[in-house]
Amino acid sequence: MAVMIAVGMTACTDSKESSSATPNSTGGAEKALTYSFGEGKTFHSNEPVSYSMMYSDHENYPNKKDWRLWSAIQEKTNVTFDLNVTARTEYENKKSLLVNSGDAPFIIPKTYDESSFVAGGQIVPISDWVQYMPNYMKAVKDWGMDKDLRAKLKSDGKYYVLPGMWEVAGGGYSYVIRKDIFEKAGVDLKALEGKWTYEDFYEALKKVKAFTGAKYVWSDEFTGKSTLSIAAVEYGVTGGWGLANGTRFNEQTKQFEFANSTNDFKDYVTYFNKLVKEGLLDPESFTQDDKTAQAKFFKGDTYVMNTNYQLLSDFKTKMQVPNADLYMVVQPGGPKGLLQIETSRLENGIMISQNALKKLGKDKFIEMLRFIDWLWYSDEGQTLSLWGVEGETYTKDASGNITLKPDVTYNGINPQATKKLNVDFGFGGGVFAYGGSAKLKMSKMTEGEKDFNNRILSLRKARTLAPPIMGNAEESEQMNLISKPLMDYVDTMTLKFITGQANIATDWNSYVAQVETLGASRYLKMSNDIFNKTKNMLGY
Repeated sequence: MAVMIAVGMTACTDSKESSSATPNSTGGAEKALTYSFGEGKTFHSNEPVSYSMMYSDHENYPNKKDWRLWSAIQEKTNVTFDLNVTARTEYENKKSLLVNSGDAPFIIPKTYDESSFVAGGQIVPISDWVQYMPNYMKAVKDWGMDKDLRAKLKSDGKYYVLPGMWEVAGGGYSYVIRKDIFEKAGVDLKALEGKWTYEDFYEALKKVKAFTGAKYVWSDEFTGKSTLSIAAVEYGVTGGWGLANGTRFNEQTKQFEFANSTNDFKDYVTYFNKLVKEGLLDPESFTQDDKTAQAKFFKGDTYVMNTNYQLLSDFKTKMQVPNADLYMVVQPGGPKGLLQIETSRLENGIMISQNALKKLGKDKFIEMLRFIDWLWYSDEGQTLSLWGVEGETYTKDASGNITLKPDVTYNGINPQATKKLNVDFGFGGGVFAYGGSAKLKMSKMTEGEKDFNNRILSLRKARTLAPPIMGNAEESEQMNLISKPLMDYVDTMTLKFITGQANIATDWNSYVAQVETLGASRYLKMSNDIFNKTKNMLGY
């Protein structure tokens, strides 16, 4: 990893000096490039260029051919896209079909997990090429992203996706509460929030139930998966959206452990079972749809719900209770400390199809990478993707602070405006607008969201990132065959323990035995054997 970054930074330095440096590495005669590029420079092709690309079409802001996004990119770069537009809900299936058949477009964004595509040989090992991407490599160096990027490495020591990279981690999901009710119930939020644990949260919920007489204080959306995921971090286990393979990495022993049959996991499910038994947490949280959970909260029947801050402004407009004061609390800590939930600074990313290299050839392939480098990794490109065109959709002051035009709304900013940045202009969408500096990240936040993020960064401790398990294709397949039934069982029993369908006191030992029967120890042995083979590559 260190060698790769060192090579990349050399190329980055060269590109700053001259945008006419040739990608030719054969030692032959150099020819002038037909495009400009470089750190701090706008990519521009002398001749019109079009690149094929998959596009995940979001139902809330469906693609329009006349979006200003498309013309703005073309004006800057002389590049257009040949889009394969696919509904967001079908995107993963379509992506798999195209990649596995060898018919994938050149650029494949919105990739959350590239692992299943590596063995087929249809995806470029992009770490072999990042030295040609000066803005990308500048971010890696300036933001110290090397440890973050090692999570993407595969068994060959390469990575196959260009991830979105943020200078700082985000706030993530937490709990929106009725601050007015909590305070009337005698909960001192300011005194508690900085150091509270889930047990303190439990005591606060009890006060709210006693004060309101509500059947349930908390009814959750996302079928409880977000709550189980973020609470698992504080207990040192996995659950919900973060269930994964059930392992954790012990920094002292430098070995993986199966977390979800430990006493920590028993404490975790016991905690939520206590909330259900005492009428604090609605057991329907784990089966109901999001709108049902939201309706209970909007009507004032419940007072806590897990959500993302970006949904908060919409929630405020839908409250049916006069003077309801909504507040996003910092996630409680737990037995493992007061830990930040979101510690990775990587987003979903871009895979590059081997078709691009085959059809373009090396020089034109590098040209495409330098366009991608500008659009997804330069400050200019990231600002364009997020905010649009200066003077049209936003203004910027002498300090570089961005202000959205008053007739345009986005992410809770200017909520009364008639035009939407993503719907009407195409900017701020998930295919392009992710990654960037701390300043750019903060620019899209309301004052309330900035406060929420700053509270997390100041009150919670960043976690150490676990190393990846870099199995080869055969090893990964064997591990998947173990992990799938094992984790399906763990997931099922998690909910049974929490809702009381299984008795923690009498059924725990049989649960642990079944986890072992399903191969937890075999999985761990393979994980640690692979780690021991690759730990030097990972810097351990």
